[in-house]
Amino acid sequence: MTTIDWGALRESALEGFSESALPPTLSLPALPLAVTRFVERSQDPSATIKELAAIVETDTGLTLELLKHVNSSFVGLRQKAKSVQQALSLLGLRQGKLFVMTTGTQAAIRARKSKLINQASFWNASLQKALFARKVAGLLKADADTAFAGALLQDFLLPVLTNDLCERYVPFTECRGDHAECLTEYEQEAFGWDHAIAGASLAHRWKLPDDLVCCILFHHRGLSLLVDPVLGRSPAAAVMLSALLPDQLRQQFTGLEQLSLLGTKWPAFQLMELVTQVDAEQAELGIGVANDFPLVRRCQQVLSAAVTV
Repeated sequence: MTTIDWGALRESALEGFSESALPPTLSLPALPLAVTRFVERSQDPSATIKELAAIVETDTGLTLELLKHVNSSFVGLRQKAKSVQQALSLLGLRQGKLFVMTTGTQAAIRARKSKLINQASFWNASLQKALFARKVAGLLKADADTAFAGALLQDFLLPVLTNDLCERYVPFTECRGDHAECLTEYEQEAFGWDHAIAGASLAHRWKLPDDLVCCILFHHRGLSLLVDPVLGRSPAAAVMLSALLPDQLRQQFTGLEQLSLLGTKWPAFQLMELVTQVDAEQAELGIGVANDFPLVRRCQQVLSAAVTV
């Protein structure tokens, strides 16, 4: 398998962009202190699980989320994980890092409000995209954990942007059919930048791993990414496909049609089967949040058309 130089890809794609291009009135979020310290310390190869656990334990909310996640994921455990160190040991250092970083990023955004996006529905759709990306990564034989985390965070900055720049996004949602196929095209025309670039830049400033940053950066690159010689079988490609799924903003106007067409070209990619599996997995997670918009229902119109053709 070819090793991808994620750092070089990130540097090239972000070249020429500066956060100074963002409106001065935009209030960018900050990572929780414990997550910032965790990310910085975890970059040292000599860092131990014990040291990293001590950092996580300084944040009660993060500690509870980690223990809840581990004890629900490892259902066969004879004894539940009672400490952060036990939880990180069970997850493994790599998965533990991804969980802390994604949970911390979500926490930074959940604390903010959006005038245009319903937060509960937004994170529900984000989880669906993450589960979908993990499934697709399996088909691509790509890193499933990175695909899951990248898909979960691909739109993390949208609640902030649609709140602070609400009046600029409203026309896109009210007259969706009159605008560009993809939200990022609309943003480029309106602002000169888009949420993928801004989100990736912020994630890089937060020192998140380059592969995760690139998943955010390239998630609206479209189906052409599948034939890219470097990224075509990478977690970034899986995240890109998840970005074609429906959401509140209808970011990709013909996203479902593109996924349906892909299934006719790629026999292993069975959209109806994948979204059904995603709904089942989401139900099994038992996270205590009602899934009022199952992915099958979101996709029903196109899926039904695909069956009758």
